[in-house]
Amino acid sequence: MTTYEGTAAPSTPTAGHGGARRGFALLGTVQATLIFTLAALAVPLPRIAAELGLDQGQLILLSAAYGLTFAGLLLLGGRLADRYGARRALTAGLLLFAAASALAPLATGYAGLLGARFAQGAGAALVAPAAMGALRALYPEPAAYGRAMGTWGGLSVLGATAGNLLSGAITAAASWRASFAVPVAVALAALLLAPRLLPATPPGADRALDLPGALLATAGIVLASTGLVLTDAHPWGSAPVLVPLLGGLALLAGFARAERRAADPLLPPDFLRDRRRLLGLAGVALTSAGTATAFVLLSLDLQRERGYSAALTSAAFVPFAAALLGAGRLAGPLIGRYGPGRVTAAGLGTAGAGLALLAAGSGDPTVPYAYGLLPGLLLLPAGGALSFAGAAVLATERVPAGRAGLAGGVLNTAMELGPTVVFAALLTLGGSAAPLAAAAGLFAALALLTVRLAK
Repeated sequence: MTTYEGTAAPSTPTAGHGGARRGFALLGTVQATLIFTLAALAVPLPRIAAELGLDQGQLILLSAAYGLTFAGLLLLGGRLADRYGARRALTAGLLLFAAASALAPLATGYAGLLGARFAQGAGAALVAPAAMGALRALYPEPAAYGRAMGTWGGLSVLGATAGNLLSGAITAAASWRASFAVPVAVALAALLLAPRLLPATPPGADRALDLPGALLATAGIVLASTGLVLTDAHPWGSAPVLVPLLGGLALLAGFARAERRAADPLLPPDFLRDRRRLLGLAGVALTSAGTATAFVLLSLDLQRERGYSAALTSAAFVPFAAALLGAGRLAGPLIGRYGPGRVTAAGLGTAGAGLALLAAGSGDPTVPYAYGLLPGLLLLPAGGALSFAGAAVLATERVPAGRAGLAGGVLNTAMELGPTVVFAALLTLGGSAAPLAAAAGLFAALALLTVRLAK
C-alpha cells in the first residue's frame, strides 16, 4: 500500500488519473509542506535577526507574516476553489506559492523577505482549500472520504513537526535560506504531477464571490491576529495591541452581520450550526495551538535554559516525530472502528496528559531530559495525531461536495487561528510551565465536552 511519511493512505481509490492513492500522496505532501513552511523559520529566527539586523517587533511580524495572509485569505480561497474548480485553483495557488518561495531566499533585507512571506501565505490560502476540494473528487463516496480525512487530519501536525525538526538541522548544516528549497521543490513537482494524478474538477455554480464579505473577513482576521501577535512585544493595554485587535474584531462583527444579509454569503451561517462540526473545528484549533505552544516554549527552554544548539534542539524533538508517525498510522483504523468523536476525545485527553508532564518538567534545567521532558514529548504527539485526525472528520463528514472548498477554508482557518489566539492568551501567564499547564486544562475540558456532545 502506498503510504505518505509512514501514514497509511486510505483505501477505495477512484479510477483514472493514476489512482486515488497516488493522488492522495500528492495532495498530502502538498498539505504537509504548507505547514512545514509555516514552521520552517521558527528555530532559525535568532540567526535571521542577527543577519538582517532586525529588532524584536520586526522579528515578530516576520515570524507571523505567512500565517497572517494564510489565515486571512482562506475563506476566499475556499470560495474560489468551489467556483472555478479545485484543480484549477490548486494550480494557480501553487504557482504563487512556488514563486514566493523562490524569491524568499534571495531577499537581501527585511522588506524583501517579509513581502515573500506574505505572498507565500496568499498562495497557501488558495492551495489548502483547493487540495481538500481535489481530495473530495478523489473520494466521492462518503465512507471513503471519511477514511481519507482520518489520515488527512494528521498531515498538518506532521508538517509542523518536520518544519521544526528540519529547520534547525538545515540551518546548522547550510543556512536558513536553504529551507525554502523544500516548498519550491514540492510546489514544482505538484504542478507537474497534478494533471496526471488528480481528476479534473468542473467549475461550480456561477456564484458571486461576495467580495465585501471577503474583504471584511480578510482584514478582520489579519488585523485581530496582528494585535494578538504583538502581545509578545507590547502590553495588552497598549495601542500597538489594542488598535489592530479591536479594529479586527469590529470588522469580523461586520462580516458576521453582512453574511446574514448576503444573497450568496462567503460563509453561510448554517455551515456552523452543526454541533459535531463545531466540536471538530474546536479540536483542530486547540490541537494545533497546543502543539505549537509546546514547540515554541520548549525550543526556547532548551536553548536558553539548557544551552542546546539549534541542531541539538531539533534532535530533542525526534521522539516527538516518531510518536506522531506511529499514532498517525493508527488514526484511520481507530476512527473507522470507534468513530471520530471517541477518537478525538481520547486524543485530546492523551495530548493533555503530555502537556501536563511537559509543564512539570520544563523551566528547570536540572531536571534530566530523559524523564523530565521525554514522556510528555511522546504523549503529546500521540494524542495530537489522534485528536487532529478525529476532529478533521467531525468538521467535514457532513459537507456536500459543492462545499468542499469552503470546508477546507474553514478547517484551515481554525488550524491557523488556533495557535495565534490561544498562544497569545497563554503567554500572559509567563514562563513555560504555566502556559503548558493551562493548555493541558483546555485539552481536558474539550475532551470531556466532546464525549458528551459528539454523538
